[in-house]
Amino acid sequence: MSNIQFTSNISEAARRDILELESKISFFSGGNVPEEAFRKFRLARGVYGQRQTGVQMIRIKLPYGRITADQLVRIADCSDKYATGNLHATTRQDIQLHFVKLADSPALWADLEDAQITLREACGNTVRNVTGSARAGIDPLEPFDITPITHGIFEYFLRNPICQDMGRKFKIAVSSSEKDSAYAFMHDVGLIPLVRLNEQGEEVKGFRVLIGGGLGAQPLLAKPAHEFLEEKFVIPFIEAVIRVFDRYGERVRRHKARMKFLLADIGLEEFLKRVNEEWTSIKNKEYLPEGLDFASSDLYTSTREGGVTKEELIAASTDDTYTKWLQTNVFEQKQKGWYAVQLRVLLGDMHSSTARKLADIVRQYAADDIRVTVNQGYLLRFVKAEDLATVYQQLNDLGLAEPGFDTTADITTCPGTDTCNLAISSSYGITRALEIMMKEEFPEIIYNNDIKIKISGCMNGCGQHSAANIGFHGSSIKNGKLVLPALQVLLGGGFNGVGEGMIGDKVVKVPTKRGPAALRLLLQDYEANSFEGEYYNDYYLRQGNKYFYAMLKPLADLTTATPSDYIDWDHEEPFQTEVGVGECASVLVDLVGTTLIEAQEKLGWAYENLEKAVWADAIYHSYNVFVTGAKAMLVSKGVPTNTQYGIIRDFDEHFGAEFGHLTEGGFKELVFSINKSEPSEAFARQFVEAAGQFLSKVNELRQAQLEEVEEPALALVEFGKDS
Repeated sequence: MSNIQFTSNISEAARRDILELESKISFFSGGNVPEEAFRKFRLARGVYGQRQTGVQMIRIKLPYGRITADQLVRIADCSDKYATGNLHATTRQDIQLHFVKLADSPALWADLEDAQITLREACGNTVRNVTGSARAGIDPLEPFDITPITHGIFEYFLRNPICQDMGRKFKIAVSSSEKDSAYAFMHDVGLIPLVRLNEQGEEVKGFRVLIGGGLGAQPLLAKPAHEFLEEKFVIPFIEAVIRVFDRYGERVRRHKARMKFLLADIGLEEFLKRVNEEWTSIKNKEYLPEGLDFASSDLYTSTREGGVTKEELIAASTDDTYTKWLQTNVFEQKQKGWYAVQLRVLLGDMHSSTARKLADIVRQYAADDIRVTVNQGYLLRFVKAEDLATVYQQLNDLGLAEPGFDTTADITTCPGTDTCNLAISSSYGITRALEIMMKEEFPEIIYNNDIKIKISGCMNGCGQHSAANIGFHGSSIKNGKLVLPALQVLLGGGFNGVGEGMIGDKVVKVPTKRGPAALRLLLQDYEANSFEGEYYNDYYLRQGNKYFYAMLKPLADLTTATPSDYIDWDHEEPFQTEVGVGECASVLVDLVGTTLIEAQEKLGWAYENLEKAVWADAIYHSYNVFVTGAKAMLVSKGVPTNTQYGIIRDFDEHFGAEFGHLTEGGFKELVFSINKSEPSEAFARQFVEAAGQFLSKVNELRQAQLEEVEEPALALVEFGKDS
């Protein structure tokens, strides 16, 4: 019996999730669940293992980074109660809590759900947090507010059966204007808003749609799928894209399992052809979200007459630091007379006590709509000009008024070796060192908005180093029998002078203690040799990779290594490479029994949705029953499994005769009838019934296999339920 207290604010779906997590933690702790199967389960519930054994990182899913003052306080309270009191803002607009006991995660989740905050699908092989420009709704450059469609994407795919067990994670970003401040160019699906006139001369909202982008060890730019897709078709299109990725995407080789590799393998034309083939079976052919009151309130459309302009405020200021803050951290919204205030947060870390005081400032001086930004800061909206001086003073008292938001001086970084299994070297330490160096030696750099610096603790890119004009990722270098912590330097990522997204090039690897010297050289060179107004990426392309390699190569000379070079930032002991198993790996467990249990769970969800008359979801759960059951049988005979399409094809070859009476015309034809039929009640009932009969036959054959080899039926114990 659970001891968790549920309030009336918590939905039935969330209660079920939380109780299921609590139950499976209990079974895992008792040794009744394989570790990899449990890892796969908990990741999709936002529970992520840390570098330190016995504790977890909890990732809090905040669609497009939006939180209210009360929600910020609730997260702070949870950090005090269950974690360390720290709130870490991420590059995907989440907030993470570290050093949480596994047993505490269900109660923590319940406390968050009471404030309408979820952990569901914050990690794992599913649709991750949907990011969006923090300026959405107030951006002077935006053609329209992208907040409703972004929130609609989040709600549509949360707990959606089409994305609960994909080969890898799937990331969506929505920018507020053609400036692409959400980095649409590096996502699985990226959306950039546009307005076009129809034949009647009326304005129609839509998006330029990019697909197949991604960072990691092999970054790729997204490709244009639509130059203009009307807004009502955007969510159906994304659904069809996800279904194609689910069907044909790699599932064994993790490093090849992102959608960008599927797109590269089959080509854009073939990929879009398969998307079109899914159209018949998707739930909604058109879809527009409704009911976002906060996005259409009077405050969000109002203007304030008169008042003081930003230029007048700057001219009247006698405080040099306040003047810099106004220039770099404040902008006038598209709603005239209102101002947005941007908070630069070192390392993205904020203490719970600071968060509570920030919430008080928001309640008194801003709209109750805080946005976590993609560069790990915060944005406050609808501040009056006459309140800016007071807001500055109160933020300054909290250490949140450092000038230079989202400038060269404001480095984006992941936690690195502080908590991450995959990190190779310290991200936090080098970030502090670089920011201190720039503040002392390049004080005017707080006015440079064109050069972005991003750091990751390893090549996987949580700090988005490949999308930076100047990027670094943690690495190591051997020098004889010793190993040094190192930084791989990348240049030319981010945006060029005409706003095109670019992926950075590797230039050279240097000892991490020489990182400040490397950045100093790069900045001095740019100041001395760039043309007036020349963007950094254009300068990089003009000079060429070899030019920068020659410049930085002396720093890579290990014959001049000193004892300090063998010690990482924030450390005193000699460096050692200690890389664990990546939590995003979601290694598939090919134990037949576990796979059959998954199939049985999916059949249960199919019948549940049938009872609720949610025909499309019942159909897709049934499709997953066929795939999972077929996989179990192939594994039982030692046949390798990979893509869903391959599983279905191979099952026909190896088991077609035994299942012929259930799959007239072939297993492949039966399963892929999902693409040829509208999601109607009649087809749903027929498809679910066929899936149930199929799984019964699979279980019968598996039982016969176990009896033949005299193996115990241990693998058939139901995962997560009392036996």
